[in-house]
Amino acid sequence: MTIRGILFDNDGTLVDTHDLILVSMRHGTRTVLGRVIPDDKLMAKVGIPLAEQMLDFTDDLEQRDELLRVYREFNHAHHDQTVKLFPGVADGLARLKDAGFKLGVVTSKMHWLAQRGLEITGAWAYLDGLIGPDDCPTSKPDPGPILAGCALLGLPPEECIYLGDAPFDIHAGNAAGCTSAAALWGMFQREALEAENPDWWCDDFATFTARVLASTGA
Repeated sequence: MTIRGILFDNDGTLVDTHDLILVSMRHGTRTVLGRVIPDDKLMAKVGIPLAEQMLDFTDDLEQRDELLRVYREFNHAHHDQTVKLFPGVADGLARLKDAGFKLGVVTSKMHWLAQRGLEITGAWAYLDGLIGPDDCPTSKPDPGPILAGCALLGLPPEECIYLGDAPFDIHAGNAAGCTSAAALWGMFQREALEAENPDWWCDDFATFTARVLASTGA
């Protein structure tokens, strides 16, 4: 089947927010819980909605909500000054758009904040839309958000690629019936992605772009 659309994860795939997420996690858990949690545990589930991530640190829903509030207050205060695209993303999106592909984002970050980051970095100009957790009743690794992204582009899943850096991304892309592509420049190591059996492995965004263009003859 011919590929006509590409859906991207946001954090760890298009935008580099690793350090911002980590320091926000540290701040939130130390402020609310009064303890230090190892960085690998803080970052283990980046890629699913934040409210679900926080349940790994507390079973108390009121405390979870306070974690969310403190995390978001800190994160939002520093977001605009720190968000940036990964190398090759701006050029790659421009080339893919010029080649006629429909492009969208499917992310576990709230719609408004994901769109703001993409606008700040200039990536939004190349995109046809975005699906956030507030746009869909299910979340990755469920395929629902990916299927919503395909519908947003007006394409069947088999005509779309989903590129992401987290195991949840690959699982969701495969379950939706897309071609799944693993971004090795993001927040997760190759070993964490191998169990999900992505269709493509990509070392950087330029490599991904070249492979898409070559595989479709664009």
